[in-house]
Amino acid sequence: MARSGSDGMIYRFQQCELDTERAELRFRGELRRVEPQVFDLIVHLIEQRDRLVSKDELIEEVWNGRIVSDATLSSRISSARSAVGDSGDTQDTIRTIPRRGYRFVASVDGSGLSRKTEKQQTVRYCTAQDGTRLAYGVSGEGPPLVKTMSWLNHLEFDWESPVFGPLFRALNEGRQLLRYDSRGAGLSDWDVEDCSYDALAGDLETVVDASGLRSFAMLGISQGAALAIDYAARHPDRVSHLILWGGYARGRNRRGRTEDTEQAEAFKVLMRHGWGKQSSTFLRMFASLYLPEANTEQIQWWTELQRVATSPENAVRLRDSIDEIEVSDKLARVKAPTLILHSKREEVAPFAEARRMAAGISNAALLPLDSANHLVLNHEPAWQNAVDAVLEFLDS
Repeated sequence: MARSGSDGMIYRFQQCELDTERAELRFRGELRRVEPQVFDLIVHLIEQRDRLVSKDELIEEVWNGRIVSDATLSSRISSARSAVGDSGDTQDTIRTIPRRGYRFVASVDGSGLSRKTEKQQTVRYCTAQDGTRLAYGVSGEGPPLVKTMSWLNHLEFDWESPVFGPLFRALNEGRQLLRYDSRGAGLSDWDVEDCSYDALAGDLETVVDASGLRSFAMLGISQGAALAIDYAARHPDRVSHLILWGGYARGRNRRGRTEDTEQAEAFKVLMRHGWGKQSSTFLRMFASLYLPEANTEQIQWWTELQRVATSPENAVRLRDSIDEIEVSDKLARVKAPTLILHSKREEVAPFAEARRMAAGISNAALLPLDSANHLVLNHEPAWQNAVDAVLEFLDS
């Protein structure tokens, strides 16, 4: 069939990335050795994923019509499943329809990305005033968009994640996207003394200055919204557009509710004992709190982010700083046009906090999203509505 390398497409599904130009299959970022016939079989099933593929069709396409035994075909199907982390019992990716054929049933990000348009991220480093090395990534070309840090970041892991990846790739079309890892997390230095809010705000200044950007749009997700508000208030001449997604201007300990303070402390106790442990109660609670409507693949990536992004100690230290955030006094000083997106049914950041930001920023529009997830995911109808609104806003 000579399919490998002929189409120049990239397909992302489950925890895999399949590159037809390079004839490479990666699982959780690691290259998998796959026989050419098995690779071509997977490609054909992906390309025909909207329908059932018969045994005769597979033999015609992969083996060019040569005589192939049922045992050989079954063996190649088994190898394909193994390569993508599937099995004959689960069949979450390749499903056998008895006596009829096979279906590729895993969700594919988009319709497949042409390698010619794939945005390659370049990771660079800069140094904060206290000597902390900060990693930042730049991808794409066009008007710049700077995303502030969130509690958990990892430049490379997030790019491949089914939680963040689809959003970043959508925002990267026709734009230069700059992201960075927080101190104490991701590719930035983990061994740091200061994780205070002031240090985090200083890191944003350091990264932006190191990038050489003078004027740009800014995106703050979750805790990153406060940093974006703070920066936009202090640098009205540099921020052209401000996007706040699932954010707030004040942390849990600053909202004046005993319930919030008690929950913040309980959350950190569970973190200390269960961070990154597959069997922990905290891991399950973490997923159900932040992404209650996520699918199995997204939950796996989200929980794996704990282990990859930072240590239990740093996670708690960063959480301490985040819970004490208070930039409410900066809201009225934001001059940039502002779009606020927020899930109506989420529990991490109450929708009331989005209303509060919208009331405090003079040039702000609030878009409620029909979701319970802290960050709307790409399988939800609200995701495309949100992305369309962001892109239209940035073009305005």
